[in-house]
Amino acid sequence: MWRQAHSYELLPTSNEGLKDPFEKNESHFYTAALRKTWCLCRDTCCALVSGSSAGRKLGKVVLIFIPVVVLALVVLTALFNPSYVHRPPHYVGANPHNEKVFIAANIVDAGLIRGAWGEALLHLIEQLGPENTYLSIYENDSGSDTREALSELRQKVKCRSTITSEHLPFENIPKVELPSGEKRTKRIEYLATVRNRAIQPLERVGKYTTFDKILFLNDVVFSPRDAADLLFSTNADSDGRAQYTAACALDFINPFKFYDTFASRDFEGFSMGVPFYPWFAPGKSRDQVLDGTDAVQVQSCWGGMVAFDAKWFQPPKSSGLPNGLDFQSSPGHAIYPNAEPPLRFRAEKELYWESSECCLIHADIQAAATNAGNFKGIYMNPFIRVAYDAHTHKLLETTRRFEKLYSGIHRLITSMAGLPKWNPRRAEMPGETVNHTTWSPSYHRFEDIEQVAAPGGFCGMPALQVLKKQHKPGEKMWERLPIPSR
Repeated sequence: MWRQAHSYELLPTSNEGLKDPFEKNESHFYTAALRKTWCLCRDTCCALVSGSSAGRKLGKVVLIFIPVVVLALVVLTALFNPSYVHRPPHYVGANPHNEKVFIAANIVDAGLIRGAWGEALLHLIEQLGPENTYLSIYENDSGSDTREALSELRQKVKCRSTITSEHLPFENIPKVELPSGEKRTKRIEYLATVRNRAIQPLERVGKYTTFDKILFLNDVVFSPRDAADLLFSTNADSDGRAQYTAACALDFINPFKFYDTFASRDFEGFSMGVPFYPWFAPGKSRDQVLDGTDAVQVQSCWGGMVAFDAKWFQPPKSSGLPNGLDFQSSPGHAIYPNAEPPLRFRAEKELYWESSECCLIHADIQAAATNAGNFKGIYMNPFIRVAYDAHTHKLLETTRRFEKLYSGIHRLITSMAGLPKWNPRRAEMPGETVNHTTWSPSYHRFEDIEQVAAPGGFCGMPALQVLKKQHKPGEKMWERLPIPSR
C-alpha cells in the first residue's frame, strides 16, 4: 500500500506540507490541467463517433488503434530506450578508496528501524567498511516502541556510533513573536534543530577523524549499493573519484510521484514542475535529465538521501576552510551569534517567509564554497532512487523503464499548471543590497525595506508554519497561520 503524505507528517524529515498561502494548492493545478487534457481528448473522440456511419467506423478504429499504439510505445521504450536503467560501469556499489563516511539520520518509525531501513543501514556499513564509518541517529519524543527499536539496532551496529533517543523541550528552540504578541516555534526551526542534533557528534569525533563524506538518511527504503554509488560514483572524474559539493537521490511517494519538491530547486533556482519525470520545468536541469546524466545540476535537493563533501560540516582545523570565513554571521544573515564553520542547518528568521532547512544548507555551503574557490557543484542523481515504502521501492525499477514517454505531457501540464511558481527573491546574490517587503513588528504591517541579501533567496516563499501547542497522536504537529493582508 502506498504511503500517503499525511501518514508521516510527524517525521522531522518531511517538508511537503509547506505551501505558498497566496497560491492555490498545487494539486488543484495538476487536477485542472489533467481535466483540460482529458476533456480535449474526450471531445475529439465524441466528434469521431457521433457523426456519419463512416465517421463512426473510423472512430471505432481509432479507439482500438490508440491503445495498441500506446502499449507498443510502452513496450518498445522499456526494451530499447529505458531511462536511468543501465548504470555506468564505475557504479560498483563499493568504497574503492576507503573514504571516511559520517552517516546522520533522523527516524521515528519503529517498523522501518526493525525492517527495511535498519537492514539496509547495516548492509551499507558493511559495504563502506565499519572502520571507515561513524553512525549518528537522533530521535526525540517518538514513544517507547521507537526507543526499543533503536536499542535493538544499537546491538547490531558494528561501527562507531551515537544513537540518541530523548525528549526535546520545545521551549529550548528559538521562537518568533506573532502580531498578537504570542511567541511560537517555527516548524522549520524545529526541523533544523533535530537535524543539527543528528550531526552533533561531529563536534567531538571530528577532532580526531577527518571525514570525506557525510550521508544524511531520511526514513526511506533504500538500496545499500545505491547509497554507496551516490557517495562515491556521482560525477566521477577520470580517476574514478566523485566530484561534488552535494549529491542527492530522488525520493518517491508512489512509483511515479517525486516527493521532496519543497527542498528542490533547479539550476536556475526555480521550483519544480509537476512531480513526475522529468520533474523539472524547461531549463538546463530538465535537459540534463532527458540526456540521462548521473549529475543533474541544481541549486538545491534532498531526495531522502543526500551526500555532502564533509569539510563544510567539520571543525575548522580539519575542514580545510580558510581562516576567518564567517559568512553566516555577516550583516543581514545572522543565524546564530558569532557563528563560524562548521556549517549547520537553520531556519528563516523573517516572520512570514519560509524556506526548507534542507534548501538553506545547500545555499549556505554554496556561498561558502564559492567564496573559498572550491565549489564542485550540487547534483541530483536520477540513477539513485528511494521510496517511503517497500512496495514503491520495488516498482521503481519498472516504472523508470518507460518514463521517457512522460516528457511531452509533463511539459504541457507543467505549463498549464503555471509552474514553476514565481519567487521575487530567486535571483538574489548573497551580499547584494535588495528591497524586501517584510513584516514590521513595530508598525504591525508590511514595509518595504532595504536589506543585505542572504544565501538562499531561491529557497523561500511567503508562509508561516508553527508547531502546535498540543496535538493528538497521529495528528500533524504543526499548523499554518494566516498572513495579514498587505
